[in-house]
Amino acid sequence: MNFKLTWNIAVALLLAHLRQTIVAATGVTFSITMFIALLSFMGGLNKLLDGLVINRTPHIRLYNEIAAARHQPVDLTNAYRHSYNFVSSVKPQNKRLGIYNSKAIMEAIALDPRVQGLSPLITAQIFYNTGQVNITGLINGIDPNMENELFLFGDYIIAGKFIDLKNTPNSIILGKGIAKKMIVHLGDIIHVTPANGNQVPLKVVGIYQSGLEEIDNKQSYTSIATTQKLLDESNNYITDIQVKLKNITEAPKIAAYYRQVFNIDAMDIQTANSQFDTGSFIRSLISYTVGVTLLIVAGFGIYNILNMMIYEKLDSIAILKATGFSGKDVSRIFSTIALGIGIFGGLAGLILGFILSVIINHIPFNTTALPTIKTYPIDFNIGFYFIAGLFSFLTTYFAGYFPSKKASKVDPVIIIRGK
Repeated sequence: MNFKLTWNIAVALLLAHLRQTIVAATGVTFSITMFIALLSFMGGLNKLLDGLVINRTPHIRLYNEIAAARHQPVDLTNAYRHSYNFVSSVKPQNKRLGIYNSKAIMEAIALDPRVQGLSPLITAQIFYNTGQVNITGLINGIDPNMENELFLFGDYIIAGKFIDLKNTPNSIILGKGIAKKMIVHLGDIIHVTPANGNQVPLKVVGIYQSGLEEIDNKQSYTSIATTQKLLDESNNYITDIQVKLKNITEAPKIAAYYRQVFNIDAMDIQTANSQFDTGSFIRSLISYTVGVTLLIVAGFGIYNILNMMIYEKLDSIAILKATGFSGKDVSRIFSTIALGIGIFGGLAGLILGFILSVIINHIPFNTTALPTIKTYPIDFNIGFYFIAGLFSFLTTYFAGYFPSKKASKVDPVIIIRGK
């Protein structure tokens, strides 16, 4: 059958039921629009929530863990090597927190082609001294430039400049929560006390806000040199090496390799933040489920409309078959109607979905908990549009398939005789 003739007949039937056609196309358009907007918003939200931790978390963290020895001396003796040995009250090893030969390790890691960059870190427990009150906290000694390059440190500074840690001796950047508790501002002098008991004055050169209240209430930052002096350690003292990879999915494998080669504890980001991957997966699954449900509902609308159209156009179908149109020709006409509704409604939905996403992306979203976020997050992933278009095509195709089969089986003799 001539395609042009099929198209002309399909258009004529669509125009004859214009109101029903518009309703069906609107259903598809609405479904696609909401599918795009929902997935784009949820994708942006996933990136935002994961970024709060993942952007500030190394892909691999090298450190010395304080723990009991895996093998006790009794296990190493020949007499008891093949026995089950039970040792109680095992104490942690007398192990240094600092990484041995840290400079050579960092030089070796920097030459690894899989590594994007690395940053040294010193972590230490301290007390913030405010009057007669001591507040427990955590201080991080960092290289400001490396920290900003790898972990966007500067984006989380809400007052002052991160580079002042390097330019100003004996300086500190406080978390917003602890700064509020101590009622201090830029330029103020505070006192902190590390484990060695020495009370040290530090100048506040910045306020930091990560968006995670528990961190902002305890954590602060100084330069590596200031932290080493604070702890009375040498200039090669480092407790952590933070590694950022070019491919984050390789983190578990590379962490295991570093653990074996350097004889050091290594934690990969997948292990450290598995709950965030689970949360992102669940949120995405819910979004896809809701979006697909909308498309299926729209498909049922098209199915019902085509069924009604076939019932009302039995005379026309009988005449078509009586004049030489085969069952396949009639089936093709109604399939064309369904696909026409789906394609037109789908294209309109893709355009409106993009427009709605842009509008959402420009709505102000200002909160003190997330200083780096100014508008609602949107992920303009081209994959969402491809999935929406594919589902639109498949849903409308199957919505028209069964009614078109029904139309192809109409017996013109029975219809005309009934009339």
